[in-house]
Amino acid sequence: MSPHSTKLKVGVIGVGHLGALHARMFSQLPSAELTGLFDVRSERMNSLAGELKTKAFSSANELLHCVEAVSIATPTSTHYEIARSAIELGLHVFIEKPISRTTGEAEKLVRLAKEKNVKIQVGHIERFNSAILALDRYHLQPMFVESHRLAQFNPRGTDVAVVMDLMIHDIDIIMSLVHSPVKDIDANGVAVVSDNVDIANARIQFENGCVANVTASRISQKKMRKMRLFQRDAYISVDFLDGVAEVFRLVDASDASAEATMMLGAIDAGTKKRNIIYERPEIKEVNALKYELELFTDAVWNNHEPIVTGEDGLRALQVAHDIMEKIGQQKISLP
Repeated sequence: MSPHSTKLKVGVIGVGHLGALHARMFSQLPSAELTGLFDVRSERMNSLAGELKTKAFSSANELLHCVEAVSIATPTSTHYEIARSAIELGLHVFIEKPISRTTGEAEKLVRLAKEKNVKIQVGHIERFNSAILALDRYHLQPMFVESHRLAQFNPRGTDVAVVMDLMIHDIDIIMSLVHSPVKDIDANGVAVVSDNVDIANARIQFENGCVANVTASRISQKKMRKMRLFQRDAYISVDFLDGVAEVFRLVDASDASAEATMMLGAIDAGTKKRNIIYERPEIKEVNALKYELELFTDAVWNNHEPIVTGEDGLRALQVAHDIMEKIGQQKISLP
């Protein structure tokens, strides 16, 4: 990022677990100035403001009138009203996922941001996982995707279904890789320990023939965040938890660029010999949250589209809602 004579004045609304991390990251960015915080829990807000040497505001509206951009890390049900107020004031907005409670709200935010010529970035943090970043040099065109996102039970987040809480991460990644409209969705879900769906599986079919099988659970004994991509001549494994990616590819035996990789075997069938190679792309150590917030400020300074746009957030939310609708038609609650 090119140096600037001034810093982007940023405020954070909502300083719970995630919002507090936002505030700490913004306080460390050379391109940003953490102007202040607001949270309805004044004791927590005042404590964090003192720690970070920034101002605690008495209302969200007061903060919005003192900043150029705002990070919203409040409950999803409040995203729309806060973001709308910010955008109407001409502020750039970072919104934690999901972008809003309903697709109608998301559509209004996206439309309003265009009218006001401001940026919206949605906090789909897995886009900035080191395992995904390591795949930048590969041409990914998956035709079958399988993902598992399993978490141990935590009461925080059970106010929404696991589709909105966990699965939406993988939905966003898949939508960013499969450049085709969704054709059909089948889904099932089970409520086990909360009043909302705790385990869900969805089969997403795209118009280009790609199929994604997506599973999410928040009552697993062990954590797992893995995705497998299958495409013509390649298989890619992504471990979001460890931040590692592995690539198995078929290349022409005469391909000199693959000489430095590990060869697992050869296939002689067909008109030409091909080698099976294994690659483990180099991983760059990165703080995913800090990096996505840095890129948000960069998008504002240099006037380009954020990596995860409001439209991206809307697409992921739409698919998540479609999955929830399918589950609602056949949801099972265990006794």
